[in-house]
Amino acid sequence: MLGLLCPIAGLAQDNSFRLSAPQGIAETGFLDFLLPRFSLKHGIRVDAVASDAPADLRLGREGVPVFSGLGVVWGLDGIDTDSERAFADWLQSEIGQRTVASFPGAGESVFGSPPTSAEATPAVVHEGDAVAGQELSLTHCGRCHVVNERNRMNGLGSTPSFAMLRTLDEWEGRFLAFYALNPHPSFTQIEGVTPPFDAARPPPISPMRISLDEIDAILAYVATIAPADLGAPITSQ
Repeated sequence: MLGLLCPIAGLAQDNSFRLSAPQGIAETGFLDFLLPRFSLKHGIRVDAVASDAPADLRLGREGVPVFSGLGVVWGLDGIDTDSERAFADWLQSEIGQRTVASFPGAGESVFGSPPTSAEATPAVVHEGDAVAGQELSLTHCGRCHVVNERNRMNGLGSTPSFAMLRTLDEWEGRFLAFYALNPHPSFTQIEGVTPPFDAARPPPISPMRISLDEIDAILAYVATIAPADLGAPITSQ
């Protein structure tokens, strides 16, 4: 069910807009992942509504192409205000396209860049503070995961190390959206993104409270970690 996805307090009325989207996209959880990252960084509130509801901007098969997925090239139609242009520009930027591609869906990439003419792929640059990210990783993640040599003996044996996670093709998506992947939702709070804990069902462990900027810093740090050496693939004779 579509509703208010990005409740950012104190924003002016002209610094917001209503975005209509097909139910198929809403059901993937993609908008819950995408819109808060845009809103919290740009201070622009986005109200997501159903495709048949009154809206200022429409996500559909027409308009400026911004990403592809589910067998469709999706575009934004009705761009008029500065806020709407900022959203379109962000989606078309390198950071916006990386965010789109990082949505993990059911464990694999669901959305990506719209088709374009062949061109050189720019090197990925993570915008977070990697130095701060190391400390945040040790503080928030180090109680379960081995982050680096500093907590090598403190991680849980049942959780993968950061170096192990770096071997996965979709590692960026996993770190960007870790709070939506079990078991993290039961004890993680992201300001302006996740709903408050149910008072009748308190977190099983001390809750983790972290911001999207801090997640970006952790991602920037993890990008500096060399993937674990898993050895040569097993071959049969």
